[in-house]
Amino acid sequence: MKKNRNWLAAFIVVPLALAGCTATSGDTMTAASAEIVIALVTHGSPGDTFWDVVKSGAEQAGTDLGVTVTYQGDGDPVKQSQLIDAAIATNPDGLIVSMANPDGVQNAVEKAVAAGIPVITINSGLDQSKEFGAQTHIGQSEFIAGQGAGEQLAVAGVSNVICIIHEAGNTGLEERCDGAADTLGGTVSNVQVDVANIADAQNTIKSSLLADSSIDGVLTLNPGIAVAASQAIEEAASTAQLATFDVSSDVTQLILDGKILFAVDQQPYSQGYLPVAFLTLQARNGDVVGGGLPVYSGPGFVTKDNADQVAKFAKNGTR
Repeated sequence: MKKNRNWLAAFIVVPLALAGCTATSGDTMTAASAEIVIALVTHGSPGDTFWDVVKSGAEQAGTDLGVTVTYQGDGDPVKQSQLIDAAIATNPDGLIVSMANPDGVQNAVEKAVAAGIPVITINSGLDQSKEFGAQTHIGQSEFIAGQGAGEQLAVAGVSNVICIIHEAGNTGLEERCDGAADTLGGTVSNVQVDVANIADAQNTIKSSLLADSSIDGVLTLNPGIAVAASQAIEEAASTAQLATFDVSSDVTQLILDGKILFAVDQQPYSQGYLPVAFLTLQARNGDVVGGGLPVYSGPGFVTKDNADQVAKFAKNGTR
């Protein structure tokens, strides 16, 4: 009986020892996973509400997947290219880049591809993404999204729109205005402002409305500019209807208040989260997602019908 008890004890210890080995192995795998580094370089300025959401999505993906995500951003294509070059020098396992000015960052992106670093583009630069060697693009077709905005404005009876471009040289913003002009069936005039100076942007929009009382629609391309436009419309005592691209807690509230018709939502959180997930899959399992084609994160439309639901997520900083 004593021998049997010793045998039984040994039988129990073996699985426990094996279980300990399994736990150690799991810890090792977690540590190895943490060595995966993915660099994100955008054209977003620090503190920009939209890019804060993109960054938040990328960082959450890093936390969820146990990988390191670095983030840098600059709206100047020369400086953005320098940031991309600096990221390349660290030899990351993947690189995520937005291309508001594709020609301005082309050399840097192609340099990363030539170095064997998997590249995914996000947000802007869909048309050039594959040409520059990126594996896929995550975002929306800005022209198609603009067409959708134009259709919605036309349904609302709008025929003379000013389209507010807040970043000079950003081809994606121009495509949004072009798309709206394609489907509105009326007039779309581009007005340039600077997103870094909201007060001046508000005054410029107000002046445009006061100068032409036939303007019955304002299309903004940024949440902060949308808020400024709403105030400009009130100050100008204009009856122009306002629509915007991109979502924030302020925008969803203005939609609920009836001061914004709709917001075109490209889901920036997904634009941060998904490329980190895709590149992590590639590093760990050799999966290459996209097949050279874009993965669309939008457009969706936030209206009074669904703004309440979206507002809950916007308050969390994820929409």
